[in-house]
Amino acid sequence: MKNKKRNQKNTSNAVFKFLTFFASSLTIVIIISMIISLFYQSIPAIQKFGFVDFIFTREWSFNKDIYGAFRPLSGTILTSIGALLLAIPIALGIAIFITEICPAFLRNIISSAIELLAAIPSIIYGMWGLFTLAPLIEGTVQKAVSSTIGLLPVIGPMFQSEYAGGVSIFTASIVLSIMVIPFIAAIARDTFTQTPDILKESAYGLGATKWEVVRYIVLPYSKTGVQSGIIIAAGRALGETMAIAYVIGNRHGPLNSIFDPYTTITSVLANEFNEAVGTQLSTLFLLAFILFIANFITLAIAKIYSRRGLSNEL
Repeated sequence: MKNKKRNQKNTSNAVFKFLTFFASSLTIVIIISMIISLFYQSIPAIQKFGFVDFIFTREWSFNKDIYGAFRPLSGTILTSIGALLLAIPIALGIAIFITEICPAFLRNIISSAIELLAAIPSIIYGMWGLFTLAPLIEGTVQKAVSSTIGLLPVIGPMFQSEYAGGVSIFTASIVLSIMVIPFIAAIARDTFTQTPDILKESAYGLGATKWEVVRYIVLPYSKTGVQSGIIIAAGRALGETMAIAYVIGNRHGPLNSIFDPYTTITSVLANEFNEAVGTQLSTLFLLAFILFIANFITLAIAKIYSRRGLSNEL
């Protein structure tokens, strides 16, 4: 009887191990198959343009059948950087307020509101940005900046634009920043709560103010987690599609001002994939391949940071 129970237990363990191993392996297989598929479909574009030349080519012409990644790639990088510059201080302020300052009865309400932002579909952000935020920016921010900073020498042209409508790389950065704030704030909040109370209480006992405790105790202790959250948010910003396609303008021309419409890799994929054939289709697969690799590298960096922080703590 004991042997029978032991055999049943061993069989159950073996089945459990196989199922978990299969699930884990399936994830790796899917990722590898996606990489192979994207690269295979990109081969005609690589053969025609060359990978390096494709990266630095600015022209995007249907008539000439010439496509370059420079403007979509630069648009993706600029909107992501702009979004992070706007989102990081706001998100950290939210996390600090929730963990260190917020009254207990408001803490769950604000936390739920932040998490709700992450649950809103991106297409809703895009519609709100197009019909509400873009006209608001055109009528207020763009006019104010153009009539002040835009009159300065050298940097002035960067804040002057001949395009109307409010859809621009600046609007896209704002919408994207709102979308990544919940990710940074949630990770920073969870990281701040892991700061040992004894460290904060010791600082208060020595006469430190609330700001000094946050500045010299909480932030240094949570530095690795916050950095990982920012990098993960950067990966989210790089891959955003529908919201950006609504508010960036989808223009392949040169970028002379922050208020000019522009393009990103994701907006190009969303707008042109359905009608693309031949070289153009292969080009879009190559753009998708580049974006996939960029996101993979971003998340790998976040993983390295988190492991380094864990090893330092140990």
